[in-house]
Formats: sequence, C-alpha cells, structure tokens
Amino acid sequence: MSAYAKPRRHLWLYVIALVASLGGLLSGYDMGVISGALIFINETWQMSSLAQGWLVSSAIVGSVIGAAANGILADIYGRRKIIIATALIFALGSVMCAYAPTAGWLIASRIVIGIAVGMVTFVVPLYLSEISPQKIRGMLVSLFQLAITAGILFSYLINRIFANFEHNWRWMLGSGLIPALILLIGISFLGDTPRWLISKKRDKEAKEIFEKIDPECDSQQQIEEIKTTLGTGGGKSRFTFKKWMLMPIFAGIGIMFVQICTGINTVIYYTTTIFRIAGFDSAIGAIYATIGVGLVNFGMTVVAIVFTDRIGRKPLLYIGLWGMLAALVSLGFAFHFADILGSGLKWLAVGSVLVYIASFAMSLGPVGWILVSEILPLKIRGFAMSLCTVANFGFNFIVVLSFLPMIETLGKAVTFWIFGGITVLSLLFVFFFIPETKGISLEKIEKNWKNGVPARRF
Repeated sequence: MSAYAKPRRHLWLYVIALVASLGGLLSGYDMGVISGALIFINETWQMSSLAQGWLVSSAIVGSVIGAAANGILADIYGRRKIIIATALIFALGSVMCAYAPTAGWLIASRIVIGIAVGMVTFVVPLYLSEISPQKIRGMLVSLFQLAITAGILFSYLINRIFANFEHNWRWMLGSGLIPALILLIGISFLGDTPRWLISKKRDKEAKEIFEKIDPECDSQQQIEEIKTTLGTGGGKSRFTFKKWMLMPIFAGIGIMFVQICTGINTVIYYTTTIFRIAGFDSAIGAIYATIGVGLVNFGMTVVAIVFTDRIGRKPLLYIGLWGMLAALVSLGFAFHFADILGSGLKWLAVGSVLVYIASFAMSLGPVGWILVSEILPLKIRGFAMSLCTVANFGFNFIVVLSFLPMIETLGKAVTFWIFGGITVLSLLFVFFFIPETKGISLEKIEKNWKNGVPARRF
C-alpha cells in the first residue's frame, strides 16, 4: 500500500463518521429551535403552561414511536437504510410545521419530526460504534453528540435571524428542512456497517469496508471474531435470550435515566423561558443569552471528544456530574433568593446554566451515547439500542412535560434542587453499574458481561 493511499483510507473513515453524525443535527435542531419558537407560537395561540408542555413534548411522543419501531428494522434492513428514512421523515415534518394552520396540526407535525429524531438517535450512534476501530471509537461516536450541539446552536442562530420576521416561528421550524436534506444526500453515498453485513452473511462487502476504514487491521481475523460472537462460525444457530444480557440492558437504560433525569432537556427546551423568568425583559435578549449557551454546549463537547479515549468514560462522567450538581444547587439558590438578588438574578441564572451545560456537554451528553453503543450484546444490539432509546425519550417526555407545572406548583428553586438530588443518585449509579470501556473491543466487552465480570472491574 502506498504512503498516499493509506491517508486516503483513513480519510474515508472520517468522511463516513462525519456524514453519519449529521443525523445529530436533526435531533439537536429539534431540541433547540422550539426554545425560541415557543415564545412566538404563544403569541399566535394563547396556550396554558400544560399546553405548551404538550407542544414541546409532542416531538418526544414521536421519538418514542420512532425508536421503538425501528430497532428490529435496523437489524433486518441495515443501519444505513434507517438513516435515509429518518432524513425523509424529518424533511416532511419540517414542511408540515411551517404550514401548520392550528395548534393541533403543529403538535401532529412535531410528532412526525419526533419519529425521525427517535430513529436517528439510536441508529447513528449504533452505526458509528460498529464502523469505528476501538482506539478511536469514543471520539467517533462523540461526533454524534457534537452534531447535536451544532444543531442546537444552529437552531438558536436561526431563531435570532427570523425573530423579527413575519411568521417568524414558521420560518424557524421550517428551516429544519436544511439538515434533513444534507443528511439525505450524504448518507446515500455510504455503505452499511461490517458487523451488520456479517450478520447477513455478506462477508465480502464487510471485508471491503474493514479495509477502507482501518487499513492496518487484519480484516479476516475481525470477521472471524464477529462470527464467533454471533455464534455463526460453525453454521446456523437459533438465538435465545440469555440471563447475562439483562445486566448490559439495565446499565444502558440506567445511563439513559441519568442523562435525562438530571434535567438537561428542561434547560435545552426551556432555556429562553428560564432566562425570561430570571429577568430578561425582551425575547431578543433571552435569545442572545441562549446563543451563548449553545456556544458553550458545542465547545465543551469538543473537549469530550478530545479526552474520552484518553482518560476514559467514567472519569468524564464523574467530573460532569459534580459540575452539574453544583450548577443545579446554585440555580435553585438564585431563584430562592430572587428578591435579595434583584437584577443580579438573571446573571447568576445565566452563569449557573452555562456551568450546567458545560458539565453535561463534556460528560453525559457524548459519553451516555458512547456507552449504550458499546455495552450491548451484538445479537440484540439493534433491539437493545432501540429499547434504551425508547427509555431515553420516555424519561424525556415525563421530565419536559412536567417541568413548567412543577415550577408553578413547587416553585423554581425546589424544582432545580430535585434535579440536584437525582444527580447525587446518578453518581452512585455510575460508580456501581457502569463499566469503563476505553480501549476495549466490542467483542471483549460482551465477553466480560457473559463471564459475569462486575462493571467496576472491566
């Protein structure tokens, strides 16, 4: 192999990863755009806090449907075809949102978008995990979370651009067509993952892809290891669910609980609303503050990409969770002593939100999806990844729908302190039940689960 060909083959791996991770733009754009659009939608249709919660969380309802319906389909038809379907559905939903004549139509349109988000949220990390060499797997899977943060930032900028336009929120929601088309065009030129191809006895195609994405690997040895894991090396075998598979599924669902129930999407979806409550008088001022949050979110995700394969998954989780805990406690105190703080409230609120976002972005954001893409057994990976994603969106739905009513009934301070208490429990869960997967092959991780190795001793 020439010195010229080798970098080109490495480049092909990064091209695949970057294009696939654009699916994160879909998820991120949906999360962020509703934050700014909600203010203007409420001017078109006067909505109660519960109705606003339903509007925001309607996309999550669709996400549960999308994640639940496509785990098995991803195992049958492949990861690539599911990604193509998500781009088409998201494009359709964006156009429907832009032309929504009623609040009910808009809610239905966001359910359609949610279906695409649910599909892409489980299939892209799965795709990236299965094509990545183990030495840089964490970095490449983290690109999905980086794309989510880029999508959130993009949506905040779009919100500002269209804030003074006529039909502003329609332009905001309709602009989701852009990332959908980018993903559709890009993924159409890529192949599927070697592990899925091997499961369908398409070894020749798998070998070609292995040689493209990792020219230094022994592709035949990789194929034999995967066949052994699948149990197909000696002929046909019928799959049976094993008791040992429960532990990785429990860990996967658990890390999804930790990622969502520590409050991240209340901050993402309601950032502008939180800043308005904290004292920003104008919608434009709150949107500008929100753009700052988006920049921090994006920048700190880059930090996670740099360090996840260097210092490991669990150290990043510990650092991030402690930072999130400090920020939630601080945010609670900011609202509790609002009368004393006066105009200083909004700046303490902004500072606390920035610390919270920075801590999440360098830890739970990317690391949560890295872990669920790594720890699940190959034979049930599509189904189990789908199950974890359904759990993620289920937790998301409950938290987002209840956030504004919690603020009204319990108060702002108590609401954020509750999330702080969940963060403390999350630290304990990570210590006891989450394995360190840095530098371990997917096949070795599965072998450890099968042999009953405790998560703390991986």
